[in-house]
Amino acid sequence: MTKAAELAKIGEVLTNSQIGGRRNIIINGAMQVAQRGTSETGLGASSKYSTVDRFNHAFDGTAGRLTSSQVASGLNGFGNALKLDCTTADTSIAAGELFIIQQRIEGQDLQQLKKGTSDAEQVTLSFYAKVVGSSTDIVVELEDADNSRHVAKLFTLTTSWARYTYTFPADTTGALDDDNASSFLVNFWLHAGSTYNSGTLATSWASKTESNRAVGADSFFSSTDNELFLTGVQLEVGSQATPFEHRSFGEEEQLCQRYFYRYIKGISQSIMTAAGILTNFIQGNINFPTPMRVPPSMAASSGTDYYQLYSTSAASWDDLSGQQFHKNGCTLLKNGATITAGHAAIVYSNNAAVTIDFDAEL
Repeated sequence: MTKAAELAKIGEVLTNSQIGGRRNIIINGAMQVAQRGTSETGLGASSKYSTVDRFNHAFDGTAGRLTSSQVASGLNGFGNALKLDCTTADTSIAAGELFIIQQRIEGQDLQQLKKGTSDAEQVTLSFYAKVVGSSTDIVVELEDADNSRHVAKLFTLTTSWARYTYTFPADTTGALDDDNASSFLVNFWLHAGSTYNSGTLATSWASKTESNRAVGADSFFSSTDNELFLTGVQLEVGSQATPFEHRSFGEEEQLCQRYFYRYIKGISQSIMTAAGILTNFIQGNINFPTPMRVPPSMAASSGTDYYQLYSTSAASWDDLSGQQFHKNGCTLLKNGATITAGHAAIVYSNNAAVTIDFDAEL
């Protein structure tokens, strides 16, 4: 890059107010945090968050299956990547089938886009990707869920790591709600039936038309040889793709825990200090490390003697319940744990398979 080009780039960054403060709207774009685990097989039957935090795996109707993993990227500057590995092909694609990797974003985190006003901002998407096999076409779509609008771009991925960038136009139609609900989605289309690809790709903002969403995208499920790697996902205000904004692992983890928090995983983990509220009835409170988006749902694994009570006489049981959920914590309890009313004890996990999760995902 010439000196004049460098100065022009710096000037554009300054003009767009991108040089200071947090630039990347995407959370966990470097695929650092994977609270649910580093690998999951057999995905495809239903949509779910898996492996790397904040990236939903959305499926509908496909017979294709894949393994999703957090892996070492091998890319300078990025320790991790999301790897998708097709394990079951689907070459007979019904109209309504889809597979999307997506991040959903709260409207209150997007007011700087000024969407729906005459001052609406352009936004620039950038990401690093590569595929195994031959070059692959994917579509990345920005979806305004509040106003049912969208815009999309077709990218051709190659077998070597590369950074892909594109500036999407400003949208002066449809303001985003200023709340904690899902207002905006970044969708990586990797498989689509004719319902979604039989029209003309929506390269300008428009009312959402299903047939215009994924036109030109190849199917990730075309062969079990297919693999796709993704990292360094960044969405920022303005027309310039700036260098990826690296955040510390601790900061990124805290941002992820607003939506999902794995409290316990494994054996001999201290769960809480509990009190015998009544005979054989224990109760204790826990606090979340960061306020969650909404009062979460809880999923605690169960099985023979999964939980252990240490008191004057040890006791074990199979499950654990929760109540009084709020954004900052909840109460955990068990009716049937052997304890004397008025006594206190510590509750531990008693099996390597124990997990306790709190979910407030969009």
